[in-house]
Amino acid sequence: MTDIVIAQTTIDDEDQAKALARGAVESKLAAGAHIDAPFTAVYWWKSEIETAREWRISYMTTAGRLPELEAWVAEKHSYEVPQWVTLPVTGGSAAYLSWVVDETTKR
Repeated sequence: MTDIVIAQTTIDDEDQAKALARGAVESKLAAGAHIDAPFTAVYWWKSEIETAREWRISYMTTAGRLPELEAWVAEKHSYEVPQWVTLPVTGGSAAYLSWVVDETTKR
């Protein structure tokens, strides 16, 4: 079975979150994406503590498509240093995992 991963980024604009989610799915870089409800982020940036309202986008993809997805998000993202983390999927239903593979396979 192909390795499945969840890749995540955050952004401070809901419309941009939707565009990042939809664009990756349309491009077959991800089988699907979830946008979490807005939350408050607190972080260090340029020697200051910042607070922002952000949306988290979680992409379901394969390890093989991950480098292209990462490059695409970096190109489209408005942040100077966007969050980019990946989480391995260590289990799940065979049908769902097969769907992720099928939908991210180039045609």
